[in-house]
Amino acid sequence: MYVAFDQLPPEARVWIYQASRQLSAQEIVGVLPSLARFAEEWTSHGRSLHASAQFLHQQFLIVGLDEGVAGASGCSIDASVRFVAQLEQHLGAELLEKSRLAFLHEGAVTLLKRSELKAAVAAGTIGPETFYFDNTLATKAQLDSNWPRPAAETWLARYFGQEEKSHLPA
Repeated sequence: MYVAFDQLPPEARVWIYQASRQLSAQEIVGVLPSLARFAEEWTSHGRSLHASAQFLHQQFLIVGLDEGVAGASGCSIDASVRFVAQLEQHLGAELLEKSRLAFLHEGAVTLLKRSELKAAVAAGTIGPETFYFDNTLATKAQLDSNWPRPAAETWLARYFGQEEKSHLPA
C-alpha cells in the first residue's frame, strides 16, 4: 500500500540508493508513477506493505517501509532490488553501485571514489564540516535528522584525526 513518504513513522526502515549522476527534474517526474506503483504493489508473503519511495537532492532514491504494519522478507527485498535495477535501465544511471561517496559541496552533491578521499582531505576539498551523505542509515528518523551531516560526525572522522561523534538516536 502506497503511503506518502512524510506520513511514514520515524521508525520506518529506509534504503538509500545513490545515483551515479544527478537526475533531471524531468527524469524524476517521469518515474514518480513507477515509484508509487511499486509502493502500492509491494508485498511480503502476500501481505501488503505500507511503503513509499522518493528522490532527494535529485541524486538519491529513498525507499521507506513501515515495518510496524508488516516487515520485509528476503523475497520482498529481492523484489525491491529488481525494481531499482529496472529504474537503472530506464534512467541510464547506476543506483545499485556503492563505491562512491557523496558530499554536499557548495550546494551541490559531489561524488568521490573511495580512492580519491585521502587526496581530497589533504587538498582541503573535503573537511570535517563538509556534509556527507551516509547511505547506511536505517530509519526515517535518522534520515530526517542526520542526513547529510558533517563528515567528522561519521565514520569519516578518522580522516581528520578525530573520534566519530555519533549523534544517532539509540
